[in-house]
Amino acid sequence: MNTARDLAIVALDLAQDHRVEQGELSLALAAAEVFDLLDAGALTLAEDRIVPNAQAPTGDRLLDEAASSLIRQEPYESVEDWLWRRGRGLSAAYVEDLEQTGATSRSRGFRLSLRAARTVPVDSAARQRAEERWTSREPLLTALGAAAGVGTEPMAGGTEAPDDGEGSKGSESTDALADDTSATVLAALGDAVMELEAVRQRRAIEDSAFDNVWRGF
Repeated sequence: MNTARDLAIVALDLAQDHRVEQGELSLALAAAEVFDLLDAGALTLAEDRIVPNAQAPTGDRLLDEAASSLIRQEPYESVEDWLWRRGRGLSAAYVEDLEQTGATSRSRGFRLSLRAARTVPVDSAARQRAEERWTSREPLLTALGAAAGVGTEPMAGGTEAPDDGEGSKGSESTDALADDTSATVLAALGDAVMELEAVRQRRAIEDSAFDNVWRGF
């Protein structure tokens, strides 16, 4: 299961109707890679530190690239530090990779913030798998999508999901991510997303103050 690639496909699908920010998506994709590499046995977590295991090919170019870039000296790298380092430009890298592998095609007429947002997924087994995970509200993909701003499900440990008429499915999704490893990665992702938004707000305030100074002359 490649959660990072599924998230990229879902984000491209939803970007046709909703604004998708590169920054949040890139951070969420880096978090998804942590889960994928955990599944592949390429790393383990020691509290909030990423501990690499012996590297073995995963069969996915971007995941192999991620595995090869893991810090292999103690005290190792924190999950949040990994998100910032690996996440830089990662949404664009996944868009490009999906395009190169024929999983997407170009379409015209979209006015979106996501780089290469005119790229849309083609009908394929990969797209079907991603859509099935998303529409079934598979807990991990849903939580990552929420952090990336392409879904409505809260992060694990956050506020409860609103009642959508489907009983306790929202709370079950949160419970399914309550193990220590998932909670650690998702908490780091939540912190990184909040920090990114805080940086944006500070820059907006600084830009506004600068404009006001110039208006005074």
